[in-house]
Amino acid sequence: MHLAYPAVLAALLFCTGLYGVLARRNAILVLMSVELMLNAVNLNLVAFDAWLSRAAEDTLHSGQALALFTIAVAAAEIGIGLAIVLAVYRNRGTSDIDRLRDTAEGHDLDAPDSDATGRAIPAPAAGEKAEATA
Repeated sequence: MHLAYPAVLAALLFCTGLYGVLARRNAILVLMSVELMLNAVNLNLVAFDAWLSRAAEDTLHSGQALALFTIAVAAAEIGIGLAIVLAVYRNRGTSDIDRLRDTAEGHDLDAPDSDATGRAIPAPAAGEKAEATA
């Protein structure tokens, strides 16, 4: 098989994953897009390893070993990522990335001590009268 076929497929997979990372708002879909990008890298590693080992009569298969290492790291990444997403979903009630950025700690618009822009309103000092703001 020609080297161009897996390289083109890997490029398509990587571009699809990149689009998913940039365009999606759901954190789980972003994690899945990162996995697509890692799989494209693995495909390139194995394809180039097979191509180079055939050309150099080499039996080391370092590309395949590196692909296995990448798969192990990706499995750990998705496990930790899903645990973080589930914890955030339990605390905030959403996994939408834009809403999570807007409701970061100290910037919650629903809090009674913040104005419409999300900035905290300082509490009056002891003995001072709270002034009404228009």
